[in-house]
Amino acid sequence: MANPNSNSTPAPRTRGELIVPFPSDTTPDTELFALIDQEVQRQVSGLQLIASENFTSPAVMRAVGSALTNKYAEGYPGKRYYGGNAVIDEVEALAIDRVKRLFGADHANVQPHSGANANMCAYQAILQPGDTVLGLSLDHGGHLTHGSPVNASGKLYHFVAYKVTPGDERIDMDQVRDLALANRPKLIVAGTTSYPRRLDPAAFKAIADEVGALFMFDAAHIAGLIAGDAHPNPVPYADIVTFTTHKTLRGPRGGCILSKAEHAAAIDKAVFPGWQGGPLEHVIAGKAVAFFEALQPEFKVYAQQIVRNASALAEALVQQGFRLVSGGTDNHMMVVDLRQFDAELTGKEAQIVLDSGGVTLNKNTIPDDPRSPFVTSGVRIGTPGVTTQGMREPQMVQIAELIARILRQRNDTAAVAAARAEVAALCGQFPAYA
Repeated sequence: MANPNSNSTPAPRTRGELIVPFPSDTTPDTELFALIDQEVQRQVSGLQLIASENFTSPAVMRAVGSALTNKYAEGYPGKRYYGGNAVIDEVEALAIDRVKRLFGADHANVQPHSGANANMCAYQAILQPGDTVLGLSLDHGGHLTHGSPVNASGKLYHFVAYKVTPGDERIDMDQVRDLALANRPKLIVAGTTSYPRRLDPAAFKAIADEVGALFMFDAAHIAGLIAGDAHPNPVPYADIVTFTTHKTLRGPRGGCILSKAEHAAAIDKAVFPGWQGGPLEHVIAGKAVAFFEALQPEFKVYAQQIVRNASALAEALVQQGFRLVSGGTDNHMMVVDLRQFDAELTGKEAQIVLDSGGVTLNKNTIPDDPRSPFVTSGVRIGTPGVTTQGMREPQMVQIAELIARILRQRNDTAAVAAARAEVAALCGQFPAYA
């Protein structure tokens, strides 16, 4: 940079050179990027079995890391509060068009920062504080935003919880109907975070119509399975469908709301200015890429393989002595009751020791769990990530054996380390990224 007291003409800058360089141009942030490198290594060298996680594509990551992060864009395409949004408008409009085509929706709002935001925005659009809502209980597979008393949803609205049955651990639609008739809710919410069985949107819609309720389907976990024709599409039945873009849909972390045309204006107003300010247009660009990828024919093959892998892994875990909640799975996840395998083993301990063995999953309550949510008697396992890596049914058998062996030998440090080496070798055969 030229001396301001000098009369000499400054040397011309090269293309792309900044007048004031970013500090990282001259002093790289080695500390932070070393941590990122460590996390990449953890992801690619271990089995990522958290049901709500996946490996997104390099194209999605390129969009999320783009210069779109520099732009403020409060409002919507064609109606912004800031200038300079001509290109941004096209990006967001592209994401909207693609997701509407993907699911056959009348209207889409791609701005929610998360699935929780999407749900709260949906509630604000169609409910008044204190309105009665029917939703699945958190400890039986529902979500915090389905009326948990510690969440804003449970504080703002009167949620009545339906649960899975004690016998087969599945949602009993007769029970849902009885609760709906008794409580006359303004809204019925279908959707789960740890329920391994298929949901029938037509059955929920019939009950909602019978009691004069609106119907919302939270497809956070199964959006990719729906997009890939591996699960029924709730859009023709539901007034509103919310979902996250980063689980089975394999996009960036974020949320989305689909709705019937009559709810469009209320939805958009609830998102902005109701709950959020400026949208994350770089993430919306990543969503657009993910929607493009999900519109390709090969995505259907991928979605169906997720389900096949989950079924194969569930069967293999049973062979290893585990009990599965509801007896198995119809989707991408399974909830494993550890007590039959080892009565002393908790979900918390299992999560910790498996992590040390290179297998990442999460502790999870089982229905009517005698242990606290911080300890749990179960774990939740999902197959989206390993399916993205290209693993198939034979690898699911191998994964089940590794899980069982690590847990049986959890007090043997050398045995856990040996298993971790096997996990790394398996992942090396199916690299997440080239």
